[in-house]
Amino acid sequence: MPRRKKAAWAGIFARSVAAITRNTLRANSRALQEVVKPALDKQRPPAGAGQWISGVAMGAAGVRRFRLYRPPGIRFGERVPLMVMLHGCSQDAKSFATSTRMNRVAARERFLVLYPEQDRMSNAQGCWNWFDTTAGRAYGEVALIMKAIDQVCLMYPVDRTRVAVAGLSAGASMAALVVSRHPERFRAVVMHSGIPPGTAHSPLSALGAMHGHRATKPLLATPAAMAMSWPPLMVIHGGLDRIVAASNGQAAAQAWADAAGATAGTGRSVQRGSRYPTTVTDFKRKGSTVATLVEIARLGHAWSGGAAKQPFSDGRGPDASRMVWGFVSRQFRN
Repeated sequence: MPRRKKAAWAGIFARSVAAITRNTLRANSRALQEVVKPALDKQRPPAGAGQWISGVAMGAAGVRRFRLYRPPGIRFGERVPLMVMLHGCSQDAKSFATSTRMNRVAARERFLVLYPEQDRMSNAQGCWNWFDTTAGRAYGEVALIMKAIDQVCLMYPVDRTRVAVAGLSAGASMAALVVSRHPERFRAVVMHSGIPPGTAHSPLSALGAMHGHRATKPLLATPAAMAMSWPPLMVIHGGLDRIVAASNGQAAAQAWADAAGATAGTGRSVQRGSRYPTTVTDFKRKGSTVATLVEIARLGHAWSGGAAKQPFSDGRGPDASRMVWGFVSRQFRN
């Protein structure tokens, strides 16, 4: 082939390669943006400044994802409290953080917030299987939650002596179960709209317990062990809850108190501005609060004082996130 033709073909080939390369780079760039942008969006915390960190906990029962909120301004060498938040059914870590706005409290009060996340393969509705103690799934999920806590304590500046757990609905029941299995690891537990542990052992009995028909099976520890080692409990429950009967909140606080030999004080009425009024009852033993029951008569099955227009969230109730932190921080000081 003549040299001139070879040069012409070489030029055409080079231009074709360049065009293909440009088109490929553009396509790859668009594809990369489609992958990276959602990932970056997920790193933004639902509320307030700080870091929104993803992680995975692995154990014999499988794998569970989690999210960690780290507030800004933590100094080198500083150790801060850890609040573990367990979501309810049909929620995940991000939606629960958005609804409760616990990250805003954490940014102001300087503590980490861990949001373990249930896997939809383990429960199609995203519920923690707190009731499935006979088959052992409940205890497997407890172990995975503890794995997430251990991992966060190892990798981030957590004060291991100041760890608490709170949950909503199925997450509330799981929070109580976690504490019953590892009471030495927690300083406080909060159940919002949940069912007391030990009242169900299967999906069918859990459904009955939701409507207030509890089994006669006792709680998961002897009274002596509970009195000596279980941390204080706060129960928050709405009087208009049509999913988990309000009697469950009363039963949880009473069972916790009975096992520890605590007695109920006189309920006191509290109302802030135009928010729903509440009745607060403390159960004490030798001057120490064993359990606190917060009854919100006009609240349904929702996080009290949560973000507006979010599922399972009612902004007209008193701010449960502030109540939770107020209760927990008192236990940290004791």
